[in-house]
Amino acid sequence: MAFRIVDLGRVEMTRYAVVFEKTSTGWSAYAPDLPGLGVAAATIEETEKLIREGIEFHLEGLREDGLPVPEPLTQVKQIAIPA
Repeated sequence: MAFRIVDLGRVEMTRYAVVFEKTSTGWSAYAPDLPGLGVAAATIEETEKLIREGIEFHLEGLREDGLPVPEPLTQVKQIAIPA
């Protein structure tokens, strides 16, 4: 299931799930639907900036190479359990 959004500027957007993980030196992030793409930085803000740039760069490369762009299929939910 692709998530396509059209904002007020009429730009079509696709939403990919991104997982952020705390590490011993900062943060890392990856997009499960885009294998091989991962980033790391000292802060979560920098990590988010890098993963956004990485996704755009990755998709641009796929298009330039004539390869299919993966549909965003991963869904993320937080599930509450008793502590």
